[in-house]
Amino acid sequence: MPAKSKAQQKAAGAALSVKRGDTKKSELKGASRSMEKSMSEKELEDLASTQRKGKPEHAEDRS
Repeated sequence: MPAKSKAQQKAAGAALSVKRGDTKKSELKGASRSMEKSMSEKELEDLASTQRKGKPEHAEDRS
């Protein structure tokens, strides 16, 4: 599943870094913290590897 925004892609990258042991869990904030808990390494890899070109900084709120 591709990331819908640059912010989502960056958060996935941060969570993936923790899953791989490159970053301390205590350094995560907000969305990246919940992503790290609820998503597998493969799911995070898919989100983090999304191309940023053409993506909005933040996804549109649809609520």
